[in-house]
Amino acid sequence: MENNKEKHQSEIGMIGLGVMGRNLLYNLADHGFQVAGYDNDLSKVNALIDESRQKKIQSASNIKDFLDLLRQPRAVIMLVPAGAPVDSVINDLISYMKPGDLIIDAGNSYFKDTDLRIRRLAENGIQFMGIGISGGEEGARQGASIMPGGNKESWDRVRPLFEAVAAKVNNIPCATWLGQGSAGHFVKMAHNGIEYAIMQLISESYDFMKRGLNISDDQLADIFKEWNNGELNSYLIEITGNIFRKTDEKTGKRVIDEILDVARQKGTGMWTSQSAMELQVPIPTIDAAVSMRDLSAFENQRETASKVFYMPVKQLKGDQKILIGQLHNALYCAMILSYAQGFALLTAASSSYSYRFDLEAIAGIWRGGCIIRAAMLENIKDAFCTRPDLPNLLLNHTLSKKVIENQEPLRQIVRLAADSGIPLTAFMSTLSYLDAYRSSWLPANLIQAQRDYFGAHTYERIDAKGTFHTEWIEKKNS
Repeated sequence: MENNKEKHQSEIGMIGLGVMGRNLLYNLADHGFQVAGYDNDLSKVNALIDESRQKKIQSASNIKDFLDLLRQPRAVIMLVPAGAPVDSVINDLISYMKPGDLIIDAGNSYFKDTDLRIRRLAENGIQFMGIGISGGEEGARQGASIMPGGNKESWDRVRPLFEAVAAKVNNIPCATWLGQGSAGHFVKMAHNGIEYAIMQLISESYDFMKRGLNISDDQLADIFKEWNNGELNSYLIEITGNIFRKTDEKTGKRVIDEILDVARQKGTGMWTSQSAMELQVPIPTIDAAVSMRDLSAFENQRETASKVFYMPVKQLKGDQKILIGQLHNALYCAMILSYAQGFALLTAASSSYSYRFDLEAIAGIWRGGCIIRAAMLENIKDAFCTRPDLPNLLLNHTLSKKVIENQEPLRQIVRLAADSGIPLTAFMSTLSYLDAYRSSWLPANLIQAQRDYFGAHTYERIDAKGTFHTEWIEKKNS
């Protein structure tokens, strides 16, 4: 079925009418743009027709008719799952597209795949951009954080559309061009890595209070609501408080208590850890968050191990209000350290991949719309405004002072959790990161010695330049 109000009138087309694609299309239409939608699922096309009769939205049930709805040179957004589906859509489009046409991948694609697609389509004169979008269903409909990368001229062409549907902070759109090639998708990947870390830290805070302090769901809702009114103000803290209040219609219990304790990962967290290892940038809190999602999926083994290594969680002793206050400060400290790790990765990628990131701008567009938006991003933005070449946020005076002020609560919470048997993996790795980063000496000299001992890999010396080797075992005379 088709809804052809007038051919060649739509300014941009959307391929993929799932939750994100459909809502972004409605957002564009609400801002006065003529748009068109297509999906290979006919039911989604029909649903779009039914829901958009009063909007400037066209639709088509096959790819050729869909492209005929667009002004030339044509611009198409894809919002489909990463990997093979993206290449499948590109293969469908390429037969009908002409030089000068633009394809935008707005999904969570792996940045290296984006670079390959840019080069492949350039051979046919077709422009390709990778644009990261964060904000979920609400962001797509009401205003998201938009992270574009690719050809600057291509961005300028579609910039008015994306700025219109972006979230606004102080009337400034949370959308800005980030760099050539796959810059946008790399920034979105790093965003998701930070998101993994913060979600894991919040879930561990929940565990600390639920099992360690026997805090009820109502109390948890109140605590997170209070936290959201202060330094911890952020989207993830806000929704966490709301989650604990939601009642399950089926059982009458709280929904949170009916959800299986398994959280798998779709790839962006793993890609963040993998990319950091390739760039030799330590991001242990993000790594821990990815590992804990993986570990959560071993539910049968965990059930068996809980019997083999049986040890009930020890109830935490002391003033509950004081302990919750310490946890608040520990979480605040750990969140700063998580952002520091993510921005350190962006710093390394900026140089290694020639993205030339404006880190102040990245912090700026993350202040609204996106999942990791938080009050502390104002401090982060200011840090890079003061010093654009800042190698790590922990070297900024304001943020380092906040970490120093809150590191003792972080240590106390880690100590209490270890003694009680509560697995605060992300908190522990965050503390270790801080202690290692602030240490002027690390035991890596022993690692150098070991490598030289068993493999003659050589080592560097404190008192001389160059590389050296020691015969660690005296050779016996033959």
